[in-house]
Amino acid sequence: MEKLAYYLPETVEGKNILITGGTTGIGKASALLLASLGANVMIFGRHKEELDVALEELEKTGSSNAFGMIADVSDIKAVEKVFKRFDKEFGTLDVLINNAALSYGSVEEGSHEERDYLLSTNVNGYLMCAHEAAKRMKKNGNGHIINIGSMSAVSKDDGSSVYVATKSAIQGFSTSLRKELNPHNIKVTLIEPGAVFTEMQKGSREELEKKVDDEEMLEAKDIAGAVLFCLSQPNRCSIVSLQIKPLMQKI
Repeated sequence: MEKLAYYLPETVEGKNILITGGTTGIGKASALLLASLGANVMIFGRHKEELDVALEELEKTGSSNAFGMIADVSDIKAVEKVFKRFDKEFGTLDVLINNAALSYGSVEEGSHEERDYLLSTNVNGYLMCAHEAAKRMKKNGNGHIINIGSMSAVSKDDGSSVYVATKSAIQGFSTSLRKELNPHNIKVTLIEPGAVFTEMQKGSREELEKKVDDEEMLEAKDIAGAVLFCLSQPNRCSIVSLQIKPLMQKI
């Protein structure tokens, strides 16, 4: 059997990686995995308590180059501060993982203000961070942007029309952005998970754990593994999109 290094030929060791929504769920799982493999990682999120917990876990990976800050991805001033801090700490940006997002139900629910905030987070947050990342990556002559979408953009389930709208937007955005940035030696990958056991899911911990056991729900580390796979390919190989669903989830 050929060595595993043939299939994961590139290392993430020494890569400078920024993860939005990196304090919980998929973002945190990705940060922990990448930091444990020697990547330099910066995370940010909205809540201090979650950030503190995530940083404690990152410290346990043995990484000496992992840090974070509190910031809201829907706020352009906050996003600019994040990137300036990243520049100061690491100098160059190799990877952006656009992950911060919120759940929402039907357009018939909630208020205009709530939906506006959701759009600012789930769509404009991705756009703002991609804008800042692309500027830096074009200057460096390389880079990789990973957008975490959702298979909701495929299944388009009823009762979640607002969330579906945002993830459908990320699907289209990723395709167009890839065509814009590939000529500059910058990869763009869309990862679309099905249901994942994160803070976004409704239900008690026991109910969600049962769904994982019944193979109706993924774990955050499953998506972190997909992120690693995409980042570990040779430069000639660009993973365009990757869909991952729980075996027993009907999509």
